Amino acid sequence: MAVSSYPFGRTAAGEAVTAWRITNAAGASLTVLDYGATVQALAVPDRTGGFTDVALGYDTVAEYEAGDGYLGATIGRVGNRIGGARFSLGGVTYELAKNNGANHLHGGVRGFDKYIWRAEPAENAVRFSRVSPDGEEGYPGALSVTVTFALTDEPALVIAYDAVSDRDTLVNLTNHTYFNLHGGGSALGHELQVFSGRFCENDGGCLPTGRLLDVAGTPFDFRAPKPIGRDIGADCEQLRRGGGYDHNFVLAGTEAAVLYGPDTGVEMTVRTDLPGVQVYTANGLSARPGKGGAVMGPRDAVCLETQLWPNAMSCWGFPSPVLRAGQALHSETAYRFAVR
Repeated sequence: MAVSSYPFGRTAAGEAVTAWRITNAAGASLTVLDYGATVQALAVPDRTGGFTDVALGYDTVAEYEAGDGYLGATIGRVGNRIGGARFSLGGVTYELAKNNGANHLHGGVRGFDKYIWRAEPAENAVRFSRVSPDGEEGYPGALSVTVTFALTDEPALVIAYDAVSDRDTLVNLTNHTYFNLHGGGSALGHELQVFSGRFCENDGGCLPTGRLLDVAGTPFDFRAPKPIGRDIGADCEQLRRGGGYDHNFVLAGTEAAVLYGPDTGVEMTVRTDLPGVQVYTANGLSARPGKGGAVMGPRDAVCLETQLWPNAMSCWGFPSPVLRAGQALHSETAYRFAVR
């Protein structure tokens, strides 16, 4: 296992950006930028005996700074949406940026995806860390965060999240990699299985209402594998609200999902200790050039963002995103790859 680094360019503000690459014994590789602790590339074995880069991304820092969509980035402090861009904690109401209509999305105007993280190589891994100061994007408490990306011989991408705050605050960390197991083109032919019988109902702004809906008899039933595109155009209000799938699925155990690319034979299994996974079919990804100039656009990938359920501070019974002062947070998600 080898860990190396190389210059990736500079931000518009002149900050140096470094790419870190982990390569396993079989030749699979993971490239992560210290800008946004971002997965820039993930090359895994395919049916031909070669490798397919299954993560959408860019070739330059300028594209990451200019592009929307959070391609490959670490998301925080709170991934997904907070209704009304506010929450109450300890008798105090905190106002956040409204960067998604009336709601707060993915940590705000400048979330974790837009900072340079401190990087430290480890055995078959790279640790990225930063301190989010008290009041950053409106959140209380100085939050120390470490996100560790490891590549195993299996191969598997394992992401470990650790955090501690000096005040009570909210934390819901996730990763926003856009997966295409064919290396490009439409992802609608990918087969997806989600180990969930319920999903969060969304309002018109893709904000969970607090109701959990049964997947049975709906286009959201992925309990058995099916092509993502089979039901995505169905006459369904929930699909219209998201422009496709953009919903939190309720998990009953550690196995979250299996994604399969029939063109390459690459299969990805997602396991997590978190209670939800956001299935997002890149509905809002406008046409743009990516790595090597290849054009990517709507529904050319699927994100499987493991998480606490969104809008939890406004929805009774949802798993709480509150991290108490001095409490240590630790969570892991693994994306395991095989060929069939």
